Amino acid sequence: MKLQLIILALALAMPGAPSAQEALDRAVTPEEKGRAIAVEAEKRYDGFGDSVVDLSMTLSNEEGRERTRRLTWKTLEVDLPGAGDKSLTIFHEPRDIEGTAFLTHTHTDRDDDQWLYLPSLKRVKRIASANKSSAFVGSEFAYEDLLSDEVEKFDFLWLRDEACGEWQCHVVQRVPRYRDSGYSRQVSWIDQVDFRPMRIDYYDHKSRLLKSLEFEDYRLYRDRFWRSHQMRMNNVLTRKQTTLIFGNFEFSSGLNDRDFDPSALRQLR
Repeated sequence: MKLQLIILALALAMPGAPSAQEALDRAVTPEEKGRAIAVEAEKRYDGFGDSVVDLSMTLSNEEGRERTRRLTWKTLEVDLPGAGDKSLTIFHEPRDIEGTAFLTHTHTDRDDDQWLYLPSLKRVKRIASANKSSAFVGSEFAYEDLLSDEVEKFDFLWLRDEACGEWQCHVVQRVPRYRDSGYSRQVSWIDQVDFRPMRIDYYDHKSRLLKSLEFEDYRLYRDRFWRSHQMRMNNVLTRKQTTLIFGNFEFSSGLNDRDFDPSALRQLR
């Protein structure tokens, strides 16, 4: 959580502070409203400290053949100006990918840092900014899809409000500010009650719909944190699909910066 969002959260907790809806009502332009929705969505997600979750990743091709991988995903919030969350993904199965690890340090004031550890080569490879639109270990997720969604990294535009399944959603466009993005824009459906993303459409630089990410099976933790337990990325051009199925999230597990140091990737078990 960034410093300005901490200040916003404290302000919202004070008597007489405007509610999320009041903040949206005060937005004059579609740009202001889009950003206000994004800020509220990020505020609802933040404040968990750290989390650990085991999950499966299933890759499906256009013919329906599937491959499944099992992995652990760890996340650490960083409460420093210019810093975003840190995340670490460790693969356990199948054997040919066991021990592979992916580390991300998100920033709001400069390019993000990403490293990939390949146990077969016993090598830590830094992911260059120009390669962040590449596929992550053969999935339909790109490296940039695994970055935390810091508000400062996008320009926002509220498009409309509409139904999305059983919910009413804000539809918000965001355009990446950072270099070397594989997307010209993204369109998000965010529910109007808990500000949870329900769907994100990704457009390539020819303005074609490239892929769509759907969020399902939301569960509430600690009466505050909503987490999706199923995410499905559909590539509409290739008809390939990657599905993430999450186990139970564990919060406040005692993670710290040392657990997210690139030099520690070789010692992971």
